[in-house]
Amino acid sequence: MYSNIDPDDAAKPITLPVRHNPTLEKIIDRVNADVELRQLWRCANINAVDRQGMSDHGEVHIRIVANGSLRLLRLLFDGGIEPSVVTNYQMTRADAEVVVVLAALLHDVGMSVHREDHERFSVVLAQPKLRELLDGIYAPEQRIIISSEVSHAIYAHHWDVPCLTIEAGAVKVGDTLDMTQGRSRIPFEAGKVNIHSVSAAAIDSVTIKKGELKPVGIEIAMSNSAGIYQLDELLRRKLKNSSIANYVEVTAKIEAEAEKRLITLYTF
Repeated sequence: MYSNIDPDDAAKPITLPVRHNPTLEKIIDRVNADVELRQLWRCANINAVDRQGMSDHGEVHIRIVANGSLRLLRLLFDGGIEPSVVTNYQMTRADAEVVVVLAALLHDVGMSVHREDHERFSVVLAQPKLRELLDGIYAPEQRIIISSEVSHAIYAHHWDVPCLTIEAGAVKVGDTLDMTQGRSRIPFEAGKVNIHSVSAAAIDSVTIKKGELKPVGIEIAMSNSAGIYQLDELLRRKLKNSSIANYVEVTAKIEAEAEKRLITLYTF
């Protein structure tokens, strides 16, 4: 079984820097008390890791994506970029944070059904959870808006689906950036030596920070130039179909003096 997941991590609560967003804090409390949602994450991960030998798509991935997507959104705020719920519905940035976090938490629950078309399955499975998590927090009309925006972000996290909102773009890119040390979002067979597995092993770290020329800077540290494949085949393609491409700059570098040897022998 391919896994670099600490079993204890999957039992930890979802933690986020909620800052001054009591609505987001209340929703995260509900998420952490939701045993059905946690089981959906486990089922998704069994299909991904145990049955298909893919990288983690469970609670650890969810935690990484939620935090990364929220950081991307806040950097966009700092750069003067208004989220779509503010532009189109006159809601607030706090509401945009709710959209992004919920979409990140629910984007892969469809993996519990199958890898193929999991984005569509995720949208369907998310609907009852959204009703439960938002009930009593938002008025009916607002709840429909939030649910619709979350559903769009879930569906649009597939690489070739164009994002129509800033929030969806943050989730799409946030999902992509969980790529360090073999945690690639590109499916590959565990133990098989090919460009997918070698390039996935080459990514040492991903840092999301304020950009030099744009609101968001993404810095990729690699141990081997094979990691460029991850950036071209995954990050570049997803960023192109996101709504935030114009606000993001990406840099990648090999920090070691010599490239790390990732394989000793390749035969076929």
